[in-house]
Amino acid sequence: MPKIVFTGGGSAGHVTPNIAIINELSKDWDIFYMGSKKGIEKELIQKLSIPYYGINSGKLRRYIDIENLWDMLRVIKGCFEARRILKKLKPNLVFSKGGFVSVPVILAAKSLKIPIYIHESDMTPGLANKISQRFSTKIFTSFEETSKFFPNHKTKVIGSPIRSEILNGSEEIGRKFLDFDKHSPILTIMGGSLGAKKINEVVRKSLKQLTAKYQVVHLCGKNNFDDELSGYPRYKQFEYVHDELSDILAATDLVITRGGSNAIFEFLSLKIPMIIIPLGLNQSRGDQILNAKAFQEKGYSLTLEEEKLNSDTLLEHLNTVYKNRNEFEQNMKESQKMEALQTLVTEINKVKKMK
Repeated sequence: MPKIVFTGGGSAGHVTPNIAIINELSKDWDIFYMGSKKGIEKELIQKLSIPYYGINSGKLRRYIDIENLWDMLRVIKGCFEARRILKKLKPNLVFSKGGFVSVPVILAAKSLKIPIYIHESDMTPGLANKISQRFSTKIFTSFEETSKFFPNHKTKVIGSPIRSEILNGSEEIGRKFLDFDKHSPILTIMGGSLGAKKINEVVRKSLKQLTAKYQVVHLCGKNNFDDELSGYPRYKQFEYVHDELSDILAATDLVITRGGSNAIFEFLSLKIPMIIIPLGLNQSRGDQILNAKAFQEKGYSLTLEEEKLNSDTLLEHLNTVYKNRNEFEQNMKESQKMEALQTLVTEINKVKKMK
């Protein structure tokens, strides 16, 4: 049976697309994962009972810092660790979703002449994929605009790989799980796996106004559950949901989200109108801002900058999206449907014939 090593980490956004692909390949490939020793990818992948190898890796910075020296040494150490593991596994392919941990894996794979595929989710490539592109065999992107950053001869625009299970939820089961009725719209708020402090604060401050119109599902992030709001009418909060997410989203009428590419492409596939509150430049390199801008221009969402987020602006944006929800949904239906997951599976399966 052919072997494939996945890599990518640092955030759930670098892991969930890999999981989507893994689920499609599990019957035909021996699958392994290489990530950081303590990152979120370790927790998510080990739940799937996939062999996981943790390696050293440093943070990739775009600015001068004394820590860059130590992190460079960690990257070098990680390269040797990854090379030793890859020599033992002898995979047919390495597939990377980016994140700083992927760089040593890709450098090691290149030194062993193992084919390397990478996927870039965001409008502009992250530093890891900027470094990795020169060593890659093929590059896939979510956005058409992203392809200009990579060599044309090995780059293909395919969209973002969507977990098949996310598309198969049940509205009825979702409402039953939430104990919500059919008479009021459901608003789902997702601030990422760690939550979003400002979003959580504004949502909870605005609960009276929100629940007057909506039934609210609040995925608030790890350690952000507010016990004082437990049992609040028409409001359900969770730190994180796993198997129930597809059913919750099937019942959802509107969503408030960060601007991570994987999440917003999932909502696009589900035709759920969005308010995107991207991470600001003080918290990121600006990729979520560009993602949000692209989706707003295509008529899939409205953008609300976190610096302007308060109860008034939140309610104003919600009312606008809900009032025009049919238009947003129609724009989503007319969007170019890209079968990213099946495209990647097909491309990966071609590698079987290369060895």
